[in-house]
Amino acid sequence: MRTPTPRVAKYAGSETSRYVVEGLRVAGKRTRKFFPTRRAAETWLRKTLARIRKEGEGAIHMPEQLRVEAVACAERLRPYGKTLTEATDHFLAHLAAIQRSCTVTTLVAEFRASKEQDGASTRYLNDLKHRLGCFEGEFGNRIVADILPSEIDDWLRGLKAAAQTRNNFRTVLGTLFEFAMLRGYASGNPTVKIAKAKVVRGAPEIFTPEQMQTLLAKAAREFIPYLAIGAFAGLRSAELERLDWSEIDLGGRLIHVKAVKSKTAQRRLVPISDNLAAWLAPHAKQAGPVVTSLREQREKTCEAAKLSWPANGLRHSFASYRLAHGKDAAATAAELGHSSPSMLYKHYRELVRPEVAAQWWQVMPPADYGNVVAFGASAASG
Repeated sequence: MRTPTPRVAKYAGSETSRYVVEGLRVAGKRTRKFFPTRRAAETWLRKTLARIRKEGEGAIHMPEQLRVEAVACAERLRPYGKTLTEATDHFLAHLAAIQRSCTVTTLVAEFRASKEQDGASTRYLNDLKHRLGCFEGEFGNRIVADILPSEIDDWLRGLKAAAQTRNNFRTVLGTLFEFAMLRGYASGNPTVKIAKAKVVRGAPEIFTPEQMQTLLAKAAREFIPYLAIGAFAGLRSAELERLDWSEIDLGGRLIHVKAVKSKTAQRRLVPISDNLAAWLAPHAKQAGPVVTSLREQREKTCEAAKLSWPANGLRHSFASYRLAHGKDAAATAAELGHSSPSMLYKHYRELVRPEVAAQWWQVMPPADYGNVVAFGASAASG
């Protein structure tokens, strides 16, 4: 069948509409439009054909309300330099993300399970359990893709916690939402828009040589290796808790911190100083955990020595005295497993005088401390 050509024709069926536009077919259906004059009909036909060529057949049947709405929405988008097409694409992506998304409770369970499968440390898993448990308590039933940055920011501020604690929660949530993006549960990470809290750091609190001597003198025998290694080798508390005697080579004067036991997941060898060797020798074993009952022993030792325990006191003390004594930030950072020598230099430079630092490495056990028994246990690779 020949496709009719749109044209203006006379129409005798009406006194007021003397002309008709005919020959238009939209979606296979015949379409006619009536006008009182030929000029009005020809003008409408010319504009309609132009719109069809430019916008498609649907343009001539666009409801007036939809047209008004489109104009109003375009005006609202204008200050942001965005179009209706861009706004529609963005919202459709958001709707698709919501359909693929899940609740926070489901996400947290999957995320924690993935970290267990990846071999994360018990300490890290416990930290996730605590922090994500707090977040889940507030947002558990919410759809992940629907959570706004402002909601998370309000929640973080509502914790009424110290600045560093708030930043730690933000970091964990950032990792959680990165996992959500990887799994297709969210199209973006809302935490990247949340500002970090400003942390004002004072000088690290450290033990004096006299205080360290007192702590070692008052400590129970089984707690001395922990104190000595923390003070004179600078291992992190978590690394000390995982340390085995088989990883301490007194003969070779090295402590082997295995990658699986290091916070940074990187293997490192830490030198054993003369005074550390003297403190460790009577306790050395072929194998077995270096320390047990950590919290209880620390409290008893502080009480006996009449001293308080500053946060990370042993590690901060080692870093301060080691840097002042050796004046080598890169070497000290390597022994600590620290990623940034410049930051180490910034925090610990001139915290103690060199002559006081020298005294730190002279903190030795008494003459009757015990017979020296050194095992040359070679550090295993790992």
